[in-house]
Amino acid sequence: MTITTFPLGGDLPVNRLGFGAMRLARNTFDGPARDPGTGRAVLRRAVELGVNHIDTAGFYGVGDVWANEMIRTALTPYPEGLVIATKVGPLLGPTGRPTGQAAPDQLRGLVEGDLRALGLDRLDLVYLRVGAAGGPGGESIGERFAVLAQLREEGLIRHLGVSNVDLAQFQEARSVAPVTAVQNAYADDMALLAECERAGIAYVPYFPLGGGHTPLDTTRLEKVAARLGATVPQVALSALLASSPSVLAIPGTGSVEHLEENLGASGLALGERELAELRG
Repeated sequence: MTITTFPLGGDLPVNRLGFGAMRLARNTFDGPARDPGTGRAVLRRAVELGVNHIDTAGFYGVGDVWANEMIRTALTPYPEGLVIATKVGPLLGPTGRPTGQAAPDQLRGLVEGDLRALGLDRLDLVYLRVGAAGGPGGESIGERFAVLAQLREEGLIRHLGVSNVDLAQFQEARSVAPVTAVQNAYADDMALLAECERAGIAYVPYFPLGGGHTPLDTTRLEKVAARLGATVPQVALSALLASSPSVLAIPGTGSVEHLEENLGASGLALGERELAELRG
């Protein structure tokens, strides 16, 4: 397959294979800080290779090393057409993990903090990330989403998204303001993915190559990769993008080598035989 584009919000064409900034500052929320110089090199190489959709958050970092500051220092002046998405909602606890979530009156400050850190006057896409470290569902999000909708009206945000939500929360958000993108774990809710596809809304799975509590099942992937002369991550990303035209992939890494491997999926063609084999 080749990298194809998706009209994010109807007016921001992005390559469906983008980049997630979560691992730039440290590999996990428990890990040590990484070298920011390496992170900046990864970002510059990503843009060189055609990435024009970067997903980040103000809570990605530790100490003096933060993803948003790396993005600003590596890429400003920003190239034309680069879309930067960020997430607000989680609050870092004393251990550096996102263990709490912001109240409605705290969201403006988080958005303004992302604007400053990224050196922007307006954020292309802001997700309300719900539930701190927990799974989706179980709470109303309308009041918090309405705060972001107001910031959109003020011109600080271009498009709105929701993250870590179930179908009911997604529908609640859509009753408040237009939703441009959903960022969930891929297997959370296929009905939600189907609704995104029907509505022309982007579905952006986090941990697209496994991670958290959902490592890849590599048995079938390894067989297909060996036959095609590709790597397991390349096959996994290509299959993910083939699963729905609404899916955008944002694999993240702190290594230029791994970045180049991931983006090699843009040239990988999976036929019906391979896709059927991967589906089992």
